[in-house]
Amino acid sequence: MKTALCVGPLPAAGLSRRAFLNRFGLGLGGIALADLLAAAAPVSGVGRSPSDLGLLGGHLHYPAKAKRVIYLFMAGGPSQLETFDYKPLLNERNGQELPESVRMGQRLTGMSGNQATLPMAGSIFKFAQHGQSGAWVSELLPHTAKVADDLCIVRSMYTEAINHDPAITFFQTGSQMSGRPSIGSWVHYGLGSDNENLPAFVVLITPGKVDQPLYARLWGSGFLPSRHQGVQFRAGKDPVLYLTNPDGVSSESRRLMLDRLKELNEHAAEKLGDAEIDTRIAQYEMAYRMQASVPEVMDLAKEPESVFELYGPDAKKPGTFAANCLLARRLAERGVKFIQLYHQGWDQHGNLPQGIRVQCRETDQASAALVTDLKQRGLLDDTLVIWGGEFGRTNYSQGKLTATDYGRDHHPRCFTVWMAGGGAKPGLVYGATDEFGYNVVENGVHVHDFHATLLHLLGVDHERLTYFYQGRRFRLTDVAGRMMQDLLA
Repeated sequence: MKTALCVGPLPAAGLSRRAFLNRFGLGLGGIALADLLAAAAPVSGVGRSPSDLGLLGGHLHYPAKAKRVIYLFMAGGPSQLETFDYKPLLNERNGQELPESVRMGQRLTGMSGNQATLPMAGSIFKFAQHGQSGAWVSELLPHTAKVADDLCIVRSMYTEAINHDPAITFFQTGSQMSGRPSIGSWVHYGLGSDNENLPAFVVLITPGKVDQPLYARLWGSGFLPSRHQGVQFRAGKDPVLYLTNPDGVSSESRRLMLDRLKELNEHAAEKLGDAEIDTRIAQYEMAYRMQASVPEVMDLAKEPESVFELYGPDAKKPGTFAANCLLARRLAERGVKFIQLYHQGWDQHGNLPQGIRVQCRETDQASAALVTDLKQRGLLDDTLVIWGGEFGRTNYSQGKLTATDYGRDHHPRCFTVWMAGGGAKPGLVYGATDEFGYNVVENGVHVHDFHATLLHLLGVDHERLTYFYQGRRFRLTDVAGRMMQDLLA
């Protein structure tokens, strides 16, 4: 059954420029194709200005050290005590009760708050110092350890949220309450796009174990115009849902339909003055251009075997974390501003040793490979890579503690993230926690501070990137946040 398209004339008074050109047979489908081909090259070789310059119009508040961000988000809360925060005292006092002088009455979740005891649990994994920085890294992360001198490791992160949903929402939007724009949306809103044929904000999710759900609002635009929301790319035949033409609809028919739909939308925009109609027009046009650009960026066939060896055997399996890291590099090469990777399964309340082995095996090599690959291609200098979760884990065991098994509850008081490239100071181990690994004792970095520093590296003053909504000006960092100068190269 063929789709019927309405291609009849509109009243002369409602003619747009495109409609006028169509009447004279100029063929805007051909124009769109020519524009697409002219802009399809990697961003390093385009040599043309994007039409979307964002709110700042290309006039940054500071010289930008990063042009794009790749954020590797470990959803569930990786244990800092098994990865980057070495605490030999916990091994010495393994099984002893957590001193009240350390806890100081701080709240616990309902999952461990009612335990009769809170036995401290030392990590069963070995740690060693690596690189000239001397960073302590667990044996679980041998590949990450090799790039230690490229990393800016922040061991003194802290947050206000103690449960997953508000904690992830806080990290992704700057607020524990849903409805705010995500980081990538703020970046697109302020800085625009460097590639007209790909979204400025792309989301990649590793399928598999889902202990804590991810919601589309985590990459949503909130109260910003909807064109700033993230676009999820999936593994498989249709990387972007509903992008391909339905059966029976040719590319030419799609082009004609979009032309007529644009005329109708422009007529409605003139009558109603609704900015979302302009967004709708732009998104339809982006989708049309993506029909050619997305298959090209998703096609890994031309990647040399050495690249797959670098990222690991999973890199050839679409949708895996390794494949997504490789895809993130390809997206970065093509000028995508913000690339968000989610890897789930880090919520290890029990059976932590076995669970974290699996998580690290899935992510360690690819995370390090991404840093190495970007560096080899000259992209790390202006690409900020971030690794981390929404909070840390407790230094005491949730549930039964044995010689080989234990669990850890949520812990917002201290945890570790790392950054690489994009102006972050390499070879730096910043901040410290107490010898029990429970509280920050040196150079604490709050979530708002982290966001303020991220924006600064992109050339943006976090206090000046605002959006007026419901009577006040909102920003990613709300009414707080300090730019952490010590973290900058």
